[in-house]
Amino acid sequence: MAEISFPLPDLGEGLIEATVLEWLVEPGQQVERNQPIVELETTKSALELPSPQAGKVVRIHGAPGDTINVGEPLIVFEVPDDTAGIVGTVPKDEAPKRRVRLSAVLDED
Repeated sequence: MAEISFPLPDLGEGLIEATVLEWLVEPGQQVERNQPIVELETTKSALELPSPQAGKVVRIHGAPGDTINVGEPLIVFEVPDDTAGIVGTVPKDEAPKRRVRLSAVLDED
């Protein structure tokens, strides 16, 4: 098993912090991807943040009323080793399909 920390993401438009209103999960609980995990309030709105992945909640950071800055740890998940690591796909390094030759036409003056 591996532990993956999920930091508070940028919630949009340059917001730098959010206040925890209520945790919707607790340590030891199994969560699914996109399951709401916490209710947050910013200077612009309140929102429910969905889980970025499935896994077991190991730790939560911040009690209701606490302010968390963007990039600080928000929650830690325990996931199987084979699912930890890079999320998404890594593009393959391929040779360009088309080459463009640039040549300058020099003035003879």
